[in-house]
Amino acid sequence: MKARHLSIIAKKEFRGLFNERTILLAVLLQLFIALFSSFLMVGLTSMYDPSSLSKYSRYKYNIACTGNDSAMLGYLESSPDFRVYAMDLSTGVAALKERKLSAVIYVPDTSPSADEPIKITLYTLTNDLQSAIVDVKLKDVFLKYEKDLRQIRVDRLSEQPIPIQVPKTTGGGDFYEFVYGLLIPLLVFMPAIIASALVIDLITEEYQHETLETLISTPITFSEMVWGKVLACELLVPIQAGAWLLLLMVNGIAIENAGLILLQVVVSSLILILLGALTALHYRERTAAQFIFSTALVVVILFVLALPSNPLNLLTRLAVGTAGPEQWLVLAATGGIIVILGYLTQKYAERVGKSHHAG
Repeated sequence: MKARHLSIIAKKEFRGLFNERTILLAVLLQLFIALFSSFLMVGLTSMYDPSSLSKYSRYKYNIACTGNDSAMLGYLESSPDFRVYAMDLSTGVAALKERKLSAVIYVPDTSPSADEPIKITLYTLTNDLQSAIVDVKLKDVFLKYEKDLRQIRVDRLSEQPIPIQVPKTTGGGDFYEFVYGLLIPLLVFMPAIIASALVIDLITEEYQHETLETLISTPITFSEMVWGKVLACELLVPIQAGAWLLLLMVNGIAIENAGLILLQVVVSSLILILLGALTALHYRERTAAQFIFSTALVVVILFVLALPSNPLNLLTRLAVGTAGPEQWLVLAATGGIIVILGYLTQKYAERVGKSHHAG
């Protein structure tokens, strides 16, 4: 196998990549995600947890407090998040429907020391992002009100409750999980998935366009043709993944061990690319090869994610600087898999090449 022949094939494939619209669109999509990661981080997080935006809201919301409970009115007026209006229930609900108010609270005229519970009714707009924020801010007020009620009614307790000491978290929350647990692994591994699908197209197109015989008639062997395409796809991974990491850091996201992250991604991506090459060599038809490979890829990913030290988990730990010596064990195991797949790819390519020469 000659390095010059591999470089010729790789250069040829790089020039042809600009004609692959699907690949270019996928790259542009990743570029959009990386460029606007801060904006997307806020937007996507608010989709599955709208209350996460409450800490960033400094707006004073108009709410109505109805009923005759002056204590609740005092709690609401002491909150810096609300502009409180005392009014009757029907007027408050009518103003809520016209969106003049963000919420209406009805508190019955029940004494704090009464035997029956105090049932508070909250009226908000349905399917509204602002309502989710108001709910979270009102929750803090309600908890203070509940705590004082418990102190007033503490003489009813026949047994002393056991206090629970909940350790304080170090911060981060949903944004931290989204960025380091999802966004970074998604961006840096997406080029590997794209490259593995691309190598299938590059190999099967030689069969579909009937250019394989012409290529084999040159001094380049069939196995060199396969490895040249694998090399072209593999070179795309560090270029893309490195660009995404750089753009994320430009967006103000701190990433530790960027070099080690790229190393793990490059090595892991070669496994997917070799699996794609073997699939393409076996089926030789793009649709069948892509379908089989995509199905097998889902199974492989699910199996890998079940492992405690899987690559996605390792990337997250590398990004936050908490990865231990196990990263080198994962790298060694990945290298061993690459050696096996590389040997199988070489032998399979040689056998296919001999059959074409014989034909």
